[in-house]
Amino acid sequence: MEHKGILLESGTNELEIVEFEVANNKFGINVIKVKEIIQPIPVTFIPHAHPHVEGIIQLRGEVLPVVDMLRVLGIQNVERSPQQKYIVAEFNKQRVVFHVDNVTQIHRISWNQIEKPSDMYQGGTSQVIGVIKQNEEMILLLDFERIMVDINPDSGISVESVKKLGKRERSEKRVLIAEDSPLLRKLLFDTMNEAGYENVEFFENGRDAYEYLESIVKSGSDVSEHIQLVVTDIEMPQMDGHHLTRKIKEHPDLQKLPVIIFSSLITDDLRHKGDQVGAEDQISKPEIAELILRIDQLIL
Repeated sequence: MEHKGILLESGTNELEIVEFEVANNKFGINVIKVKEIIQPIPVTFIPHAHPHVEGIIQLRGEVLPVVDMLRVLGIQNVERSPQQKYIVAEFNKQRVVFHVDNVTQIHRISWNQIEKPSDMYQGGTSQVIGVIKQNEEMILLLDFERIMVDINPDSGISVESVKKLGKRERSEKRVLIAEDSPLLRKLLFDTMNEAGYENVEFFENGRDAYEYLESIVKSGSDVSEHIQLVVTDIEMPQMDGHHLTRKIKEHPDLQKLPVIIFSSLITDDLRHKGDQVGAEDQISKPEIAELILRIDQLIL
């Protein structure tokens, strides 16, 4: 993935996606998550593994699980493509290999070109977080975090980790959270409530969150009286978290609002992107207890 050497400037609301195929269907993964793409190598079978896990491989001394995307997507009775590939990915502080039929190309697009899936066809357990129209075709952007939580629930956000912080005082402080995943919004609601933060305003993407903040400014109100802190994911249709943070920090009436980026994409290699747009802190999912403690510090 030498292409990753030209990472996009922070806050431009653009991303690059790796397009791949599974059973002649087109899907996408954010290039930031992709460490490398390799030819398939022999897999070691693991007894009683999750049905989506083929087994494990050893890659330069590191043992990695291999997830079969045919099984994840519920596609049965199809032959493997001769062009099949392994996508080695890293997010949520874990590395995993996704077995796909082919990797075709990289697209550079804007988040506002990605449409949120309709409730009519996505259902409550959809693994699709966005639809990209590319010429006459559509590419589905998959929720890889959800795929991994389905395989290993312990890798997700846990209310129990907040309970370990001890008894919490109720807080009147209001927190705005921008998060596109319905599953994570529910988990964040539960964990924030457990932590004493009952006044939480949720938005599905950065654009809606920013328009809400702007509406407060236009009403003549002091933003700090309505919202004391913003928590944002990075990957969201319409407007990503880096762009949202940048717009908040460039707005004269919003720039003092503390922003924490809470994302699976927080790594040592990518932390500079959040620094460039002025975030007060960046915390990797699923470290919810760390997020709560930082919120405590920033809005006391």
